[in-house]
Amino acid sequence: MIEFAGGPVGPAPSSQEIAAWIRERIRRGQFVPDQRLIEVDIIRSTGGSRIRVREALQRLAADGLVTIEPFRGASVRSASIEELRHIYRARAALEGVTAADFTVLASDAQRARLREVQEELERCVAERLPERFGKLNAEWHDLLVTGSGNHTIGELLQRLSVPIHRLLFESFYDTDRLRTANADHQRILAAVEARDPVAAEAAMRAHVEAGFEMLASIEREYRV
Repeated sequence: MIEFAGGPVGPAPSSQEIAAWIRERIRRGQFVPDQRLIEVDIIRSTGGSRIRVREALQRLAADGLVTIEPFRGASVRSASIEELRHIYRARAALEGVTAADFTVLASDAQRARLREVQEELERCVAERLPERFGKLNAEWHDLLVTGSGNHTIGELLQRLSVPIHRLLFESFYDTDRLRTANADHQRILAAVEARDPVAAEAAMRAHVEAGFEMLASIEREYRV
């Protein structure tokens, strides 16, 4: 990810590099929900052209991180807790199905990769690496979707994602949250290993529902 320390150096950045720069500042909480993203400020900080900055904002809008409104410009996307509650209820049902289907349909290679990622997650908990845990957590969930073979659910889950809150979730894991989330993963993996789709689905539903409660608590902390 490109860094612009003390002003632009070298060739002008691409729209992809500028988008990565903005995304990282959203992740770190330097750009917060509902904050306006001023083109002139981004140009000054990155050395990008106005065209490339606008392209970057369009990229982020397509990813769900930014809202662009006529006459107001771009701002960091926000969502209400009630909207998130609905999204997580839908995700709990859909991800529960993927866990059950993965248990029955996944290949040996996919099962092995799930175990590998779980081992990496264990190390993240032991070494207190929340950002690394967040990235591996996303891969772990994606593996279940892929291994389920249900592309329709995969597409629906993409539409139901709220990236700004996923980034906050990734950034604000503390030690207790890491352990709690990882304990859920262990229960899901145990059901997968036992070839018990009913238990896998129930454990995944509980995990996603607990994720919403965790996210709601993070949201309250973040807004204080």
